[in-house]
Amino acid sequence: MKKSMSKYDPLWKWIQKNGDDKFSLTYAEIEKIAGLPIDHSFLTYKKELTEYGFKVRKISMKEQKVIFEKILK
Repeated sequence: MKKSMSKYDPLWKWIQKNGDDKFSLTYAEIEKIAGLPIDHSFLTYKKELTEYGFKVRKISMKEQKVIFEKILK
């Protein structure tokens, strides 16, 4: 059962529909898709992504991008 909507739901749904098993998004792309600035709370909220079949593989502060990966069942 899915939890109540979080502020990152638009991003999680976009990732789920993306179709790729592994891909990266820049902070700017994430902010555009989510409709809000990425901040430290992203580290907490990223756990919700497993409900959509994905996980955060790596967060690169230097390159300002996040790598997402599909969870293989």
